Parts: sequence; structure tokens; C-alpha cells
Amino acid sequence: MRNFRPERSIGVQASRKPSAILGSAIFFITAPGVVAGLVPWLASGRYGLPVASWPLAILGAALVAVGLGVVLHAFARFALEGLGTPAPIAPTDRLVVGGVYRHVRNPMYVAVLSIILGQALIFASWQLAAYAVIMGAVMATFVRIYEEPVLLRQYGADYEAYRQNVPGWLPRLTPWRGA
Repeated sequence: MRNFRPERSIGVQASRKPSAILGSAIFFITAPGVVAGLVPWLASGRYGLPVASWPLAILGAALVAVGLGVVLHAFARFALEGLGTPAPIAPTDRLVVGGVYRHVRNPMYVAVLSIILGQALIFASWQLAAYAVIMGAVMATFVRIYEEPVLLRQYGADYEAYRQNVPGWLPRLTPWRGA
């Protein structure tokens, strides 16, 4: 698989890491931070809702914790492996297919939905559950209409092979090893 643009030298790639890390951190705050943090916080009355029964609260907390871990891992992959950010205005130089991306093509979206659903469980909030459904539809539409065509144009056969072998939304149990 093609790993990087041929015009990039090793030194240029190394110098891109700090800006990729900073850009990813900024995008982390503005995208998943708002979608999975600020909006649910505001929608729940600043978490003023009563907490659900302890089994639901524990399950919800687990979904939030796992989701947050996956989002952080995925953002790090974009900066360190892809030498870019998840933001469309500052894309990666490399197709990111390592780590959690070997199991599912859209781990950030899946993780953000997990965080929102976890909060819905913690607070037994049908409003947050409905918000998760709406955001899932928005994300799936964005992926289908924008992301997949852009990635196919940018990475061609490499992305097509990846897309054929790694599911978009439900993770595969064994990691994809590549072509």
C-alpha cells in the first residue's frame, strides 16, 4: 500500500508532526468536544438530570470511557501515522489504516456515538438517545457523500482495498493486515 506522497522527504515528514498534533488537538476540541461534550451537557441541563440506576450508569460510564479512549487513539493516529488531522481542511499525507483503523473504518464516529449513548444511559435521557440517532444519521450521510469519495480520489486503489476489507461501522474482530 502507498504510505506517503513521494515528494515528501523524511525531514519534512518529521517537521509536520508538531503541526499535525496541534491541529488534531484543536479539531478534537471543536468537533468531538462539541458534539459529544458540549451539546449533551447543554441538552441535559448541564448534567442536572438525575443519574439512572447504577447498572445503567455503570454501562454508560463504560461506553463513555471506551469511546473517549478510541477517539484519543484515532486522533493520535491521524497526527502520528497520517501526518495530518481528521479535519477536512488539514488532511493526512498518508492513508491511516493502523491501530483501531484495522478493525473499523470510522472509529471516531463510532466512538463519539458511544460517548453520547453512554451519557444517555447515565442520565436515562431519551433526548440524548434521540440526539445520538440524529448524529449517527448525519455522520453516515457525511461519510457516504463526502469522505468516501474524497478518500477514493486521494488514495485510489489503496483506499478501495481498505474499504473492501474493513467494515465502516461495526468493527471486525480480527485486525485487517493489509494487502
